[in-house]
Amino acid sequence: MDENLITRLESAVTRLEAMSAGGFRQVGVADAAGDASTMDPSIVAFGDLISQCVNRVVSAAEKIGGHVLDISKIIEKAFRVQKELLVKIKHTQKPDMAGLVEFLKPLNEVTAEASALTEGKRSDFFHHLKTGADSLSALAWIAYTGKNCGMSMPTAHVEESWHTAEFYSNKILVEFKNKDANHVEWVTALKELYIPGLRDYVKSHYPLGPVWSTTGKTIAPAPAKAPTPPSAPPASLLSSETASSSRPKEGMAAVFQEINSGKSVTSGLRKVTADMKTKNRADRTSVVSLSEKESHANSPRVSKTGPPKLELEMGRKWVVENQIGRNDLSIADCDAKQSIYIFGCKNSVLQIQGKVNNITVDKCTKMGVVFKDVVAACEIVNCNSVEVQCQGSAPTISVDNTAGCQLYLSKDSLEASITTAKSSEVNVLVPASESDGDWGEHSLPQQYAHVYKDGQFVTTPVSHSGG
Repeated sequence: MDENLITRLESAVTRLEAMSAGGFRQVGVADAAGDASTMDPSIVAFGDLISQCVNRVVSAAEKIGGHVLDISKIIEKAFRVQKELLVKIKHTQKPDMAGLVEFLKPLNEVTAEASALTEGKRSDFFHHLKTGADSLSALAWIAYTGKNCGMSMPTAHVEESWHTAEFYSNKILVEFKNKDANHVEWVTALKELYIPGLRDYVKSHYPLGPVWSTTGKTIAPAPAKAPTPPSAPPASLLSSETASSSRPKEGMAAVFQEINSGKSVTSGLRKVTADMKTKNRADRTSVVSLSEKESHANSPRVSKTGPPKLELEMGRKWVVENQIGRNDLSIADCDAKQSIYIFGCKNSVLQIQGKVNNITVDKCTKMGVVFKDVVAACEIVNCNSVEVQCQGSAPTISVDNTAGCQLYLSKDSLEASITTAKSSEVNVLVPASESDGDWGEHSLPQQYAHVYKDGQFVTTPVSHSGG
């Protein structure tokens, strides 16, 4: 018998047993409404989605353990919370924006748990954590309130959210495709949870968004409290911002509410009078002198950094951290099973003199990295003004959330797959065909044009001409 059919039959038997066991107790009106809602076809189908697809993700994660299991448990928790919200919607009237924020609070809290795992010192399973955390934005389809709410239609929103998470899931596949089938199984199960799982569920039951009750209870927004600085900024399902280190401390829901109230957004701004303008002030000039530039450039910045480090951990991971003003850094004794993680370095140069599995450059400024061969990928993340040179081969190079990156490729690495996301000023230099020729410089586009054609959007890079 088909395994999925067996799972669904077991789920149905469990529900019938629960109903039978509860038949002899007295229930209130709210309980009766809740019990009826749980037997609604859309709720039953969502329960099946959890018992089949979500459980498959957790089962795959149990073979890996660690942070992969942690993020998978949070995903399971988020789907169970969404099921509870879907039941509540059956006997709750459609709320206003403030009420919707309060209604979605339990789901926001779970999403914040997932985002918190991606912060701090980078985990060895960072790509798994980012894939899982980013994928949870798909559950925000439940916040769709109409065509003017600022969101895509529910089905499209689920697809778009997974495509964002897929940026990191593809890195997992590249790294573990020929090394560990358990990681490939986890990625496959996670993708099937959203595409086609959640997408098809939403398309079948809620193509136009949640269907609220017309006679149920109302949601009152939480009473205003004096703001207290949170230890970690919450990720809001109503926020158009993605989960990142630059996320604002408050979601966009409050901004939407202010706009919807009809008040002028600029009503609270202080007016600038003529005597306050720089051009009318005798004590100011628009020309910045050389001495002023130097004073700004040389002013010390107070930063909390740990001690410099360059060492091999557990025999498999080279860690290069907080190196400042060092142009003589070198790693010679390395092999293809080891990875290299470079974090928080400034004004330094590192030379890697052997083949390694993976290289990650994270939160570095004015950093130079020269390497020979990499088995999986070279990643540049959250950096400013970095230069990376490949002297051998590299199948994949990715640049994420980086401003200013110079990539130098060798003849053996010209077929490398280069992926960029949220990055600017990325230039790739390739060797000339002649041995004594100049390097050819190619700037990668950072701006795109999207045109709706034949039922879908066609995206093309925008090229700029000029010197």
